[in-house]
Amino acid sequence: MTDVADRISVSLEALLARFGRMVRRVGRDHGLADVDVDEVLQEVRIRIWKARSEDVAALNASYVHRTAVSAALDVLRRRRRERTVPLAETSEQSYASGRDAAEAERELDGAELARQVARAVDGLVMSRRPVVRMHLQGYPREEIARLLGWSEAKTRNLLYRGLADLRAALLSQGIGPEGHR
Repeated sequence: MTDVADRISVSLEALLARFGRMVRRVGRDHGLADVDVDEVLQEVRIRIWKARSEDVAALNASYVHRTAVSAALDVLRRRRRERTVPLAETSEQSYASGRDAAEAERELDGAELARQVARAVDGLVMSRRPVVRMHLQGYPREEIARLLGWSEAKTRNLLYRGLADLRAALLSQGIGPEGHR
């Protein structure tokens, strides 16, 4: 077991040595400070460690890039939550213009919709979850098949069934294609 873990660690560090500059650039492109960029790099390390077992060395740049973008967005969301004051405690001046209030409302609606979709994906049949998650993150079907070690036909089948189940679950919650209730 230790040899496998050591090989994964070595592969992971080699992967981050190859793509670390790209991960840092993704963080900076999202306007993150150096401390937050370091957090993105660590988050990418953790996500790849959890998601990929022994084939870390085979990961390509697009997988690492998407993981970095996802991690950077999560760091941004966390920072935004840390800075956000509850609506009841804000001064009336900060919401004096209708545009600011509308933007805040859209942000809250988007965050809530994302949570509802994530919960619905968590409710899918186990075999369909990873393919649907990867699809929602923008992976092409061929790359999903390769990364999961599945045939294209199996990937396509699980993806379409998973998306149909996801659509049904969201519709049962009153969430249609526009995201509105």
